[in-house]
Amino acid sequence: MTGTPVKQPAVALGMAPDAGTAPAPLARRGFLKRTHFRDYGLMIVLIVIMLFFQYATNGVLLEPLNLTNLILQNSYVIVMALGMLLVIVAGHIDLSIGSVVGFVGALAAILMVRLGVDYVSATILCLAVGGAIGAIQGSFVAYFGIPSFIVTLAGMLVFRGLTLAVLQGASVGPFPELFQLLAKGFIPNVAGPWTSVMIGAALWLILLVVSWRRRAAQLRHGTQVEAQASFLVRNAVLGVLILAFAYQMSSYRGLPNVLVIMFLLVMAYRFVTNRTTIGRRIYALGGNVKAARLSGIKTERLIFLTFVNMGVLAGLAGMIFAARLNTATPKAGLGFELDVIAACFIGGASAAGGIGKVSGVVIGAFIIGVMNNGMSMLGIGIDYQQVIKGLVLLAAVFLDMYNKKES
Repeated sequence: MTGTPVKQPAVALGMAPDAGTAPAPLARRGFLKRTHFRDYGLMIVLIVIMLFFQYATNGVLLEPLNLTNLILQNSYVIVMALGMLLVIVAGHIDLSIGSVVGFVGALAAILMVRLGVDYVSATILCLAVGGAIGAIQGSFVAYFGIPSFIVTLAGMLVFRGLTLAVLQGASVGPFPELFQLLAKGFIPNVAGPWTSVMIGAALWLILLVVSWRRRAAQLRHGTQVEAQASFLVRNAVLGVLILAFAYQMSSYRGLPNVLVIMFLLVMAYRFVTNRTTIGRRIYALGGNVKAARLSGIKTERLIFLTFVNMGVLAGLAGMIFAARLNTATPKAGLGFELDVIAACFIGGASAAGGIGKVSGVVIGAFIIGVMNNGMSMLGIGIDYQQVIKGLVLLAAVFLDMYNKKES
């Protein structure tokens, strides 16, 4: 995938991707028309889909047990979607992540179940292997100029075959109990059922402070900002949703450990993409690779690092998935790349590169997850589920291209 030229020279110089130079009134109108539509439109779509399946399933969707399953079932998709976002923003794609998930899960099973390696050492080794896989594929893309589609398609076949070879066609398990806590454990309810609500309130306050500080920084630099009323309403709605979710979870077993991992990763990648030089340079790379190179950005190294990052996150997702199943299977990770890529594009990432937000990708992943969960509860076959998800993905990419033409 190659980036298309955009008229944003400031981005190539390392400035924030949201910065604009248009007069304030005109810039604000364009900002409200495009950016807010993407942000709020996705959230509204997610809420509408949840309400539809809540009604269609007679209230089962939002029951505490099903909410817990929804988080556990989609945790690995969100983890990988964060890495895929950077790859897509840089103007590339990674089709091998599903096979890497299966291979790393198989490696973890061999190390812990058959060889008796402790779970800490095995986890570190598996993450290192995931990073090494990303480094190998990233080297071919960045330094040899082979299209990422071809490299990762080859990786998909190679690591699917290696998974079958490592497991010898059989499932391997069970894993040690401490390792299973990665995907099956819950935060202890030290304050009773209100523990989850208190944690949810704390998380909402953290998000509120981060959003407020970002808005204040934008005001200081004279860049486009969201209207104060809209900002307050959006964060109030977000707070209500977080507290309602935490309250529902408190009535079952509380908040899963994997939810904490997801939150920390989301905050970390949001910081990297919004506040760091390397994040801005990745956006510049995807927006216009020639302009980025002329600005002194080492584009090959950035591409290499995005694939290394993707490999590490695919390795983490592989261990989460294996811990959840409590076994490594030859078919683990099959088709995961489709859900991850769909989550990114539905979440607003551009197929041409240079555009995409962490918040959008997370919402896109939950849209995919709620659809999968809801359609399964309604008894819709996997065949028609694939048809529906394919149409949703096509619609998301069509809207992205339409918005580009309109802007």
